[in-house]
Amino acid sequence: MSISANWSYPTSIRFGAGRISEIADACSVAGIAKPLLVTDRGLATMDITTKTLDLMEAAGLGRAMFSDVDPNPNEKNAAAGVKAYNEGGHDGVIAFGGGSGLDLGKLVAFMAGQTLPLWDFEDIGDWWTRADADAIAPIVAVPTTAGTGSEVGRASVITNSETQQKKIIFHPKFLPSVVISDPELTVGMPGFITAGTGLDAFAHCVEAFCSPHYHPMSQGMALEGMRLVKEYLPRAFADGTDIEARGHMMSAAIMGATAFQKGLGAIHALSHPIGAIYHTHHGTTNAVFMPAVLQFNKPKITGVINQAAAYLDISGGFDGFCEYVDALNSSLGIPKKLSGLGVKNPDIDKIVAGALSDPSTGGNPVKMTKENTRKLLLECV
Repeated sequence: MSISANWSYPTSIRFGAGRISEIADACSVAGIAKPLLVTDRGLATMDITTKTLDLMEAAGLGRAMFSDVDPNPNEKNAAAGVKAYNEGGHDGVIAFGGGSGLDLGKLVAFMAGQTLPLWDFEDIGDWWTRADADAIAPIVAVPTTAGTGSEVGRASVITNSETQQKKIIFHPKFLPSVVISDPELTVGMPGFITAGTGLDAFAHCVEAFCSPHYHPMSQGMALEGMRLVKEYLPRAFADGTDIEARGHMMSAAIMGATAFQKGLGAIHALSHPIGAIYHTHHGTTNAVFMPAVLQFNKPKITGVINQAAAYLDISGGFDGFCEYVDALNSSLGIPKKLSGLGVKNPDIDKIVAGALSDPSTGGNPVKMTKENTRKLLLECV
């Protein structure tokens, strides 16, 4: 992909193939002289990570790395990361990876200088104001997948390992100072990760577009994000070296995560407790729920989905859009039920309770109740 661009919305983004070479300059702009690169275990020994550490070392930034990060990161990972950060005398974080590495990296930068416990900063009311904003370390984010969009997010999703609940920790300064969005870093993603992360971006766009809240900027971004996924996710899945497709998918991920300031909904409300309890891949879980949630919300979203279908050149309005989603899932190997993700005999009551307490419920077009959420979940088991 020959496109290279610098964007300033929603933060400073350096987009283009090969731009990981600018990691040292990005750290300088962010005010970081001794970074800790935070990533997940799977990425720790991969070539893209080694290359980034080499670039850091060559620039005099050291090559410190923390990678004790679970696929659904938790408070234990956070505590270990904060310990590594403080003991190493670091002054900023390079959050490197997919959603888990990015979320945990941002959280380490946030928590390293705080005195209150992690759960005191959950995204409830104005709890974020409890944080010492001056103690939050700068962050450079480097996504290696195209899905969560956490590189432009103002929060981290962290699992409470004791209660098996996913919690959102929020603060405006979670937003990284600089993002390097380099599609070459995503070339090595296996097909099932390409599919799952791409469908996570699609879910963000669809739920944001359907949310009843007023946010026309997000509405436009969600619609174009859906188009990019429609055109380029099949290409990226079919040929992982297709840099043009990889690049457009990274843009779609950024757009989806920016758009969901407008709200999410039942897809994420259900996916979060499933991931926390059964450790399923987040984006793939979203994809399993999407067809049923579209039908669940049909009374409220037929009009907006008709608009989306027209823009995406999908005939048949709402029904045609749903048929498209089913076909897309099938073409990418997404199972139709949670059992296909290894979720056997799920604790229905616990999942429903988790869904109803999730912040995403507030953006769902149809009010979620214990009764209708239980029925919706049972359709997907």
